[in-house]
Amino acid sequence: MMYHIIVYCPVDQADAVRAAAAGAGAGRIGLYDSCSFSSRGTGRFRPLKGAKPAVGTVGTTEEVEEERIECVAPEEDIGKIVRAIVEAHPYEEPAMHVLKMENYKKFL
Repeated sequence: MMYHIIVYCPVDQADAVRAAAAGAGAGRIGLYDSCSFSSRGTGRFRPLKGAKPAVGTVGTTEEVEEERIECVAPEEDIGKIVRAIVEAHPYEEPAMHVLKMENYKKFL
């Protein structure tokens, strides 16, 4: 089973997060590796009491230019990849999705 991993991070940290994911095995498609897709947008959040934000101030809504990084990975590597992303990510709570995929070839 393959999975689709999506993570959001500040633009200036995107290369490090992408490299960590690829180094742990994400982004292998056929005879290619380090495959990913990125798009930019604005992330919004408000750190609550007890948070230790990498960006912004507790109690204040923040806006940060972020990259959405998407890649694929086999099930057996998901734990290792998620841990690598969390370690490379500057936020204490990275916004991340891990979704099961259907192979498009199944529908051909």
